[in-house]
Amino acid sequence: MIESNPPLLHHYGTLVRNPSNLVQVDQQRHIGGLVQAEECQLPLIDLHGLKSPDTRESLECARAICRASSEWGFFQVLNHGISPELLQSMRREQLKLFAAPFERKATCGLLNNSYRWGTPTATRPTQYSWSEAFHIPVTKISEEACYGDDFGSLRGVMEEFAAAMSNLAKLLAGILANNLGHRKESLEDICDSSTCFLRLNRYPACPISPEMFGLVPHTDSDFLTILCQDQVGGLQLMKDSKWVAVKPNPDALIVNIGDLFQVIN
Repeated sequence: MIESNPPLLHHYGTLVRNPSNLVQVDQQRHIGGLVQAEECQLPLIDLHGLKSPDTRESLECARAICRASSEWGFFQVLNHGISPELLQSMRREQLKLFAAPFERKATCGLLNNSYRWGTPTATRPTQYSWSEAFHIPVTKISEEACYGDDFGSLRGVMEEFAAAMSNLAKLLAGILANNLGHRKESLEDICDSSTCFLRLNRYPACPISPEMFGLVPHTDSDFLTILCQDQVGGLQLMKDSKWVAVKPNPDALIVNIGDLFQVIN
């Protein structure tokens, strides 16, 4: 049988030998006595308002983006310009990619050798991530050598998807830059393709414990992250010193304000 999953169970074998280590993971989820909150609905913003001929409506939409960025650091957007068909194509290609044999993903140079899995540098259970991913620089997406013979259709979909996401990122970055008192042109490097990545992430079911992290708690170090969340859920964020689970919305994309944008502020 050809195995597509990375050897996470073997890699984190200490968990099997000593299940009490999972207590550390559970404690990490409740630092300082924090209790995980109910599923929440992020601020939902219809970007169609930005195109309204009514200046007041377009300004209110921009203010809603800035307000959600300041109060939450996260928000969801509707009418974002990425078609449902393109999102479905990207998801279909992503499933095909992750279904490839592990050895092929890890050793055959797919997507600029950007495959990664687990947390090789982890020294304790709270640092373990039960996941696999491709993090490919946007500047490499068009290179034929990244795909091999089996993933020819992936290239065109990724090119279209990256271009659409880039347009959305530039739109949002311009609004946020203007709110911070910067000219849009002065922050063009934020969305320059040489600084951007297209990240494909997968979080396999963990057979050890539901307390296992798919990705350890962190902040995004970049300027802006736009996420297409599937309907499985699992995304959590900290709001008012509480962990909350983000309710999936099939029609929306999630926007996360990164550390670098906060530094500009």
